[in-house]
Amino acid sequence: MRSEVAARIAVVGSVNMDLVVTAPRLPRPGETVLGRGFATVPGGKGGNQAIAAARAGAHCAFIGTVGVDAYADALRASLVEAGVDVSRLRAVPGPSGVALVAVDDAGENQVVVAPGANAGLTLGAEDRAVIAGADVLLCQLEIPLSTVAHAAAAARATGTTVVLNAAPARALAPELLAAVDVLVVNQLEASTVTGIEGSPAELLDALLAGVPRAVLTWGGDGVAYGDRAGVRVEVPAPPIDALDTTAAGDAFTGAFAVALAERRPI
Repeated sequence: MRSEVAARIAVVGSVNMDLVVTAPRLPRPGETVLGRGFATVPGGKGGNQAIAAARAGAHCAFIGTVGVDAYADALRASLVEAGVDVSRLRAVPGPSGVALVAVDDAGENQVVVAPGANAGLTLGAEDRAVIAGADVLLCQLEIPLSTVAHAAAAARATGTTVVLNAAPARALAPELLAAVDVLVVNQLEASTVTGIEGSPAELLDALLAGVPRAVLTWGGDGVAYGDRAGVRVEVPAPPIDALDTTAAGDAFTGAFAVALAERRPI
């Protein structure tokens, strides 16, 4: 049952300006495709997940960095407009993070991220205090792995639940996985993290060798959950026509973190 007190989510992560081009199809390597439209859209996995958590009813505090450039104010404003606490969002010298995004007529996308200021994110005492006061810490991998590990360790020391969205995917140290309560990945990320390819059930089994609980998103086929107690849950995706899948996983992960903090049934 949902608590009357708002869930408290701390997000340690990236915020980027997305430079988005729409085109009939995505280019192949070495190919130029004529696009139809262009837009600048605030994003970044951390920022997206923080906004999703705030929109889902949580009190969400964002810990991150922007640069000193034309994008910084717009990135901060997008979080504030969604109701995210940005008191721990600070500016560092250099450019803000940017993502180059191409979206085709089927809603599929290609994304290349230049981390910019996100690459300089480190944690201080005030950041650790915010993490300690949260129900759930939510991290991704568009910031330094050392900062993610630091945040997860701080959360583990104070009893805050750690949710890690391992994206962009990379191999993860056992020490980091040992501090994670719930790992959220899509099928490609799961293969990178585990080193295997397989069915959702096989990937969940491999993920659970490193973490106690795992959530595996499978695009249009929905999502699967597993834990070391033997619980397995599969939920199909609703039938929709996707307009743009950019940040779909972020929206899911932010809302999932809130539901977890509210102690809703899986």
